[in-house]
Amino acid sequence: MPEVIESGVAYLALKAAQKLYGKAPAALEADESERVQNMALKQFELEAQILAAPEARDAMVPPATLRSALQEIRGRYENEDDFADDLSSNGLSESEFADALERELRVEAILEKVGTQAEHVTATDVELYYQYHPDQFRRQEKRLARHILVTINETIPENTRDAALKRISEVAKRLQKEPGRFEEQALKHSECPTALEGGKLGDLPRGKLFPELEQALFALNAGEVSDVVETELGFHVLRCDTVTPASVLDFAQAKSSIRKVLEKKRKRAVQQQWMKVLLGK
Repeated sequence: MPEVIESGVAYLALKAAQKLYGKAPAALEADESERVQNMALKQFELEAQILAAPEARDAMVPPATLRSALQEIRGRYENEDDFADDLSSNGLSESEFADALERELRVEAILEKVGTQAEHVTATDVELYYQYHPDQFRRQEKRLARHILVTINETIPENTRDAALKRISEVAKRLQKEPGRFEEQALKHSECPTALEGGKLGDLPRGKLFPELEQALFALNAGEVSDVVETELGFHVLRCDTVTPASVLDFAQAKSSIRKVLEKKRKRAVQQQWMKVLLGK
């Protein structure tokens, strides 16, 4: 039993360290390690109580489910040796890891079983939610945007303010005549990492860009290229690829997602109440 506890806590510490800090447990600072270990131990103790509950009696993890989960995790590594080395560096053998994963899946199965006691979501519940939460179904206007950036750096001859402005102005003039060359020009001239994707910034609503860029972008029609725009990052040229107008999802479009939200919320409430009673005992 001590070995089971040790490996189980090590597994949970590995997950907590990755989730909280993006690190392996061995790479944590002392205060981070203490926090992770405390969380892992508390989680293990909570899971132990769940596994000892009457509802756990028939909760099983099919071998195929465990194999699939293991394969998914192994798939994150380039090869089996890397997977084994990572486990070893975190104090886990492959068999201990599999046992801890099966334990976690069994806990999830128990909670899922408890969640089936949640009240059924009716069509009336779904319709009332739609009527009383109208803001959730409004969609802002969005623009699919690309940009080219030339930075200002007075210590680099080609990036002094005057030189940078001249370079980006030449690019802008070229693109006003041939906007279809934007991706090519971004890859060639842009000093932003988005250059590798043809300058793609994404499908953006208002509030996601520097004010100067937002003003320029939302003044463009689909397919148009902006004049040179200056921000604290440097000089930009923008292209608006598409415009998605503001809209409101109608009930037919929204009802499926509403039902899922309500079902998840009710299931979680039942699970939390069940654990509260369990811990009280």
